[in-house]
Amino acid sequence: MLSYASPRRCLSFAQALGPFHLDEGLPFASVLPPAAVTQAFVDEGIDFGARANAVFTPAVTLWAFLSQVLEKDKSCRAAVTRVLSLRAAREERPCTEDTGAYCRARAKLPTSVLQRLTLQASRQLEAQAPPDWLWHGQRVTLVDGTTLTMPDTPENQEAFPQLSSQAEGAGFPIVRMVVMLSLATAALLGMALAPYEGKETGETALLRKMLDDPQVGDILLADRYYCSYWLVAMAQARGLHVVFRLHQLRDYDFRRGQQVGADDHVVLWQRPQRPDWMDAATYATMPRTLTVRELRMATGTPGCRTAEVVVATTLTDAVTYPKDDIADLYHDRWHVEPDIRAIKQSLNMDQLRCRTPFMVEKELWVHFLGYNLLRKASCQAAFLREVHPREVSFTATQQTINAARSQLTLASPAERVRQGRLLLTELGKERVGNRPDRYEPRLVKKRPKPYKHLREPRVKARARLLSNRRC
Repeated sequence: MLSYASPRRCLSFAQALGPFHLDEGLPFASVLPPAAVTQAFVDEGIDFGARANAVFTPAVTLWAFLSQVLEKDKSCRAAVTRVLSLRAAREERPCTEDTGAYCRARAKLPTSVLQRLTLQASRQLEAQAPPDWLWHGQRVTLVDGTTLTMPDTPENQEAFPQLSSQAEGAGFPIVRMVVMLSLATAALLGMALAPYEGKETGETALLRKMLDDPQVGDILLADRYYCSYWLVAMAQARGLHVVFRLHQLRDYDFRRGQQVGADDHVVLWQRPQRPDWMDAATYATMPRTLTVRELRMATGTPGCRTAEVVVATTLTDAVTYPKDDIADLYHDRWHVEPDIRAIKQSLNMDQLRCRTPFMVEKELWVHFLGYNLLRKASCQAAFLREVHPREVSFTATQQTINAARSQLTLASPAERVRQGRLLLTELGKERVGNRPDRYEPRLVKKRPKPYKHLREPRVKARARLLSNRRC
């Protein structure tokens, strides 16, 4: 006869986060230690699941939610089945496979705690990054935007309406998102959301909201879309430097300004007219001129769509920051593209699953918490192998964490350290292919299935089918 463990042994946060190698004795163990996670929940007064027969305590709920966003099967049913398997391994009474209790427990996890843990992990990881992972000893922050869609529910449509060009009922709610990512560790440093369309919902507007965040770093690195007078001025006012590709509408003439090298000069940008989104008081605080260094670099890469690139930066000291170093830094901006691809495709986050904005925000931050914990594991593997974190495969990291989740959750602290060191050392061998300046046509080989697009609400399309059958 099967006997169950008694008295009840609650899963701790140290066990729930055990798969992410947070134990003392491993590199970067002080990045989001279990004690800090426990304190975050205590500070918010989260105490659900305190009954003796409760299944979904805060630690179990967080464990299940993280597994749900990191595994390929993102269904709530699969998450509950993993909890059922975990309870069986811990010799606890089995829980029902009904997902209702788990969904109610997820809703009790405050978004503020999930956001706090996500940003705390990246902040501590950045602070502990070795000097040789940095650029000229400074923290560089990558910036870019993307979009996500979510289930077509009235609540989601109200908060994040579908594209105005789409017929009612024929589109999905869509959200615009701007992320800040570390060049050194690839961790997420900040995120801002807005509806896709409307006033102050553009990428530059979202970035302006994040400039006061202490995690921004020392240098902002972004493409030409962000190269505006106002963003440069606001960044400088906060003690930040920028490296942006020059906006296509801004003229340049290397025969003018202070020459510091071939195709390299320092010029003054004049303050433009006040834009509609800026009030008069803010406009009055903007400097009348900006000192900006402009550099032109030939790409020289076969297959590249652009023959030359002009970069604008506030790093005006050509001795400390040579032109070639600036060129190499802007070349590294491309890292933000595979980073966003890892978030949207490797974590399957491009199509969110929650049916209300209340839960969508939680879903987003749990994804980012899992993402940062994976990046921390990549940094641990890189540290043990004495390589740069960006050389370690993100996909391999995700596969390693998922494969060892249950075993590391159940292991003792000493055993987690032993297995963790072994797994991380092996993970360090999984390198990203070295493919500098590769080029591919912007074409896809796989053909879409030959179905027409739905251009009306589904209920109307069903009614029309039924009407045709009766005829």
